[in-house]
Amino acid sequence: MATRSKAPAGSPGQGTDETRAALAAEVARLSYEEARDALVDVVRRLESGAETLEESLALWERGEALARRCEEWLAGAQARIDAATDGGT
Repeated sequence: MATRSKAPAGSPGQGTDETRAALAAEVARLSYEEARDALVDVVRRLESGAETLEESLALWERGEALARRCEEWLAGAQARIDAATDGGT
């Protein structure tokens, strides 16, 4: 099993705890549609290849947070559907 090496603290592309917390708080406020649209924009920008390495890393981190938020919304929606249809059985 391969392990990914960690970049030293403060190296380019490694967000601080405060930065990650701010991103998480920002993303947590988004509706599903807002998170999905923002994720589509992140993917479009990454695929364009026009961003610097540092910008690309920041976009990747944002995209990961947005994808998690979308998954949270979808899991919640599935739970509501399951509860409404025979208790999920």
